[in-house]
Amino acid sequence: MVSFRKPLIAGIAASGLILAGCASDGDNGNGAVDNPAAQEGQDSRGPITFAMGKNDIEKVVAIADRWNEENPDEEVTIHELAGEADAQRETLVQSLEASSDEFDVMALDVTWTAEFAANGYLVPLTGQMEIDTSALLEPAVESATYNGTLYALPQNTNGQLLYRNTEMIPDAPADWDALRESCEGMEGDADCLTLQLSQYEGLSVNTLDFIHAWGGEIADDEGNITVNSDEARAGLQAMVDAYEDGTISEASTGATEEETMQAFTNEESAYAVNWPYMFDAAEDTPVAGNFEVTPLVGPDGVGVSTLGGYNNGINANSENKATARDFIEYIISEESQMSFAEQSFPPVLASIYDDEELVEQFPYLPALKESLENAQPRTVSPYYAAMSKAIQDNAYAAINGDKDVDQAINDMEAALGQAGR
Repeated sequence: MVSFRKPLIAGIAASGLILAGCASDGDNGNGAVDNPAAQEGQDSRGPITFAMGKNDIEKVVAIADRWNEENPDEEVTIHELAGEADAQRETLVQSLEASSDEFDVMALDVTWTAEFAANGYLVPLTGQMEIDTSALLEPAVESATYNGTLYALPQNTNGQLLYRNTEMIPDAPADWDALRESCEGMEGDADCLTLQLSQYEGLSVNTLDFIHAWGGEIADDEGNITVNSDEARAGLQAMVDAYEDGTISEASTGATEEETMQAFTNEESAYAVNWPYMFDAAEDTPVAGNFEVTPLVGPDGVGVSTLGGYNNGINANSENKATARDFIEYIISEESQMSFAEQSFPPVLASIYDDEELVEQFPYLPALKESLENAQPRTVSPYYAAMSKAIQDNAYAAINGDKDVDQAINDMEAALGQAGR
């Protein structure tokens, strides 16, 4: 049986983005701090500790139990971090800044991977630490890659889905215009579409969905800010127009994922954009049996979801890096990934989405696979938190009419440029 450690309370707030580097002032040539500890002990084996937030950690327990039965001399201990993402990150950063080997493997939100890599916290998965990722979903691998080097291994992923009440809207829309038109003849008081436009990470995600679907981007592969483009402007304009004409519900500016789910499952909204977890949750609500899911829609067909999920990184100070490497590879095995799928935890192994028995049990899988194949990771940057705030602040101002779209894009560009300074 896997053993647990409960979370420590972080006494020091790891506020902002720490880029001092805990081990060396050098640069390894790809923008990350050169931490000599990352190259030490790559042949060493023994017990390790795996740290993950408490909301999802149960998904890994059975995998760790199976590993421990097969590898009694290299036992994995589960360390339960806080449920809230910021608190998880604070605990990890505090430990890593102290060059601690407390956590050998860490489940990192996809938005943290670049930051942790840039600081020299992680072991690059190169040389004898290399792991084959060819069978994994490519967008998930991209989220774990910083400046061309893989620094973590995707564990699970997530993509948004378009939920549709089939009694209100019988046919799935082919594109964004079709979605808007489908609501014009709708009877009753229900809203057309609810999504997350409250001022938090959900607003960044949905803004990125529109910008990416219309062909724009926030930054290029070299990290240059490229949001001031006709395509990005058109994406933000589409979102603002939809809010102004009522396609996107007024309630969306106060909605997180939970409020979105409530609106849809209580039949107060014909459409909703949300993550796959809502599929199972909706089965015990008034909308049960009367909804379908498809990928998001954009101007020319399938839209672009923003990628979620966890990447497993190995602590540069781990004493048993060989065991840590093998354990994160074990998590992407077919058996482990199938167990994720059976718990509605979207796997990164592409072949799982084609399993006929699993699709019968979880009908949303084909739509989710298509969503993930068209997904884009959030901007891979060690400054992502500041970049997200720049997106939120200016998108929210545009939605609420405090800025026109041109000004919002100009101000977003300026704020994004300052995010890494």
